[in-house]
Parts: sequence; structure tokens; C-alpha cells
Amino acid sequence: MNATPDSTRSFGRAASPATQPWVHAPARRPGRADRRAWGAFALLAGPMLIGLGTFKYVAIGWSFLLSLSDAHGTIALGHWVGLDNYRHLLADPAFRSSLVRIVLFTLAIVPVTFAVSLGLALLVHRVRRGRAVVRTAFLIPAAVSYVAASLLWKMCLFNGLPAGIANTVGGWFGMAAVPWLQTTDPPLYWIVLVTLRLWLQVGFYMVLFLAGLQAVPRDVYEAAALDGATGLRLLRRITLPMLRNTSVTVLMLQFIAAFQAFDEFYNLFNSGLSGGGTAPVRTPLVYLYDTAMGAQDYGLGSAGAFVLTALIVAVTLVQGRLTGFGKGGE
Repeated sequence: MNATPDSTRSFGRAASPATQPWVHAPARRPGRADRRAWGAFALLAGPMLIGLGTFKYVAIGWSFLLSLSDAHGTIALGHWVGLDNYRHLLADPAFRSSLVRIVLFTLAIVPVTFAVSLGLALLVHRVRRGRAVVRTAFLIPAAVSYVAASLLWKMCLFNGLPAGIANTVGGWFGMAAVPWLQTTDPPLYWIVLVTLRLWLQVGFYMVLFLAGLQAVPRDVYEAAALDGATGLRLLRRITLPMLRNTSVTVLMLQFIAAFQAFDEFYNLFNSGLSGGGTAPVRTPLVYLYDTAMGAQDYGLGSAGAFVLTALIVAVTLVQGRLTGFGKGGE
């Protein structure tokens, strides 16, 4: 084959690094543009990182040190007492009672919230026209403040007056007026607490289930229908297994939210500085708020915060272990 003049000239000169991919160009030093980019990043992210480190991680570390010291009326580190705060806390019948109450509340509210939110998601998923409006209507309560909702439940729905909404509805069926929050035998205040939390949380978890339902392929349902699966059998064999990861996530979020219950208990029963001792039920967070802000015992309150955190982490890890959270596959 005859060589062309261009190819002949290319043999006579050295190939440039650009034409030889195996030849590495020298490392480029950071230029002015790179320094300006890093400066812009530091300017934008710096305040957030400083605030996060100061008000979160430094505060957590300081709280842990307070839990090891005798801090009455001050957050300054002073007299070290080691684990005495933890021993005193776990020996306190009031704190142990609050742990029992929050476990009972969790066992009651989690299954009910899970079932109602899943049922609503299944119903809304079947809606063909106006689905966005229905979904938004159920989701709106999730944006309401727990404090505002608690006061609404306390002063309007379950205020105990004959003109209250709950007593008015009960009067239609011949029921006498009931002081819902003050009745401890039977403990009718649990109805107030459960209905309040259901109204606030069901819409949020319904949206999570809707997202899981929309991710299920249609051909799976069509194949199951050809095999004769309908109704409950379709729900048990197809829908629930395909929603496994979503269900595990919803349960984990519900357990964590239940153990962190504070706002509704505090506002419904006028707990904390306004008289937590008269409340028929107190959660661990309400107990710790009364201890830290009421009795000004920040060391004991900090110890309780870490005990509750350890309990939530333990429950979450056990649930994740039992349900296989984080593993691949549906």
C-alpha cells in the first residue's frame, strides 16, 4: 500500500501527548477559578455547618457531660457524680411509670395508625377522578401544628361541656355529657389522645403507602387476576408482599414518633410547669421536661434524654432486625 504524504509527514514528527492516551499530562495546579469555587462553597455552607455543629453536636456532647454531673439550676459543668443520675432515674417510680405508659401508648397507636393509613391508601388508590383532591384533603392535617391541634381537641371537641362537639354527638345516642380528659375510670382520655394522633398522622403515612402502591407493576395484578386472585386474596398475596419495604419504613417511623410523644400530652393535660403532677398520664419526654425546666435539674434531665434515646435506638434496631430492614429485595 502506498503511503500518503500526510501519513509520511506524521511518521517524521513526534506524536503529541494529546494523540497518545497513555501519556498522562502533568497535574494541573488549582487555579483562580477553583479557589473561587471553594470560597463560594465555604461562604454558602460554612454558616450552616457552624450552626449544625454548635447547636447540635456540641449541644449533644455538653448534654452528655451534664448527665454525669450534679447540675442543679445551672448548665455549667461542676460537681461530677458519674452514673448517679442514671441510677437515680432508673430507680424513680415516676420515670418507670412513664416508660410503661409510653409502651402501652405505642402498642395501641402504631397498629391502629398503620391499619387506617393502609386502608385509606387502598381506597384512594382506587379513585380515578379527583384523586389529587382526596389525597390533599387527607394530607392537610399533617401540616397542622401539634400544639394547635391539641388545643382544638381540648377546647372544642372534647372540652367536657354539654355543648362540646363530642358530648353533642354522644347526646344524639342518649349518652350523658362526659369530662373526657378528667375521667380516669375508665380512662377516656386515651380516646382523646388516640383520635388526635390519628388525625395528625394518618394522612402522611397514607401518602407513603400510595407511593408504594403506585410502584407496583400493573402486569403483576393482571397476571394474578388471570389466575383467579381477587379481593382479600389479591391483597394478601400481591399487594402486601409488594409493600413490604414501605410497610417496614412506616412501622419504624411510627415507633419512633410514638416514643417521642410530647406535645399532645403536655398541652392536653397542662403538664410541665403548669402542673404536671395532676396529669393522669405522662410520657418520658414530659417527665424529663418537668425535671429539667420545672425542678431545674439539668443533670438528671440530660441523663433521661440519653436513656430515652438508647431505648428508641434499641427498639429501632430490634425492629429492623426482625423485619429485615435495609436488605435488598421486596
